[in-house]
Amino acid sequence: MSKVLRITIVVFSVMIVLGPTMAFAADGTEEAHTSQPLIYLGGAFGAGLVMLGAGIGISRIGASAVESISRQPEAAANIQTAMIISAALIEGATFFGLIICMLFNN
Repeated sequence: MSKVLRITIVVFSVMIVLGPTMAFAADGTEEAHTSQPLIYLGGAFGAGLVMLGAGIGISRIGASAVESISRQPEAAANIQTAMIISAALIEGATFFGLIICMLFNN
């Protein structure tokens, strides 16, 4: 299965899960908002996708950094600095995604 097809399937499945919850959350009544279990399922699904993406991104950074250091040991300090900065940026985006998922649950 191609990468574009996989990404399309994930995006549409997220839209299917979050689509009805967004419509029910916009009712203006608190009862409709708290009685919809799909809202919580959508938030949990989104948080899982965020964590999965962050784990894949940080693992690829670590693997590439270790390979680069093994090929060029004299550049280890520069490679480690770039790796730490990249991992911190990914974690920042991850925290933002998790906060968005928690906001949709409330």
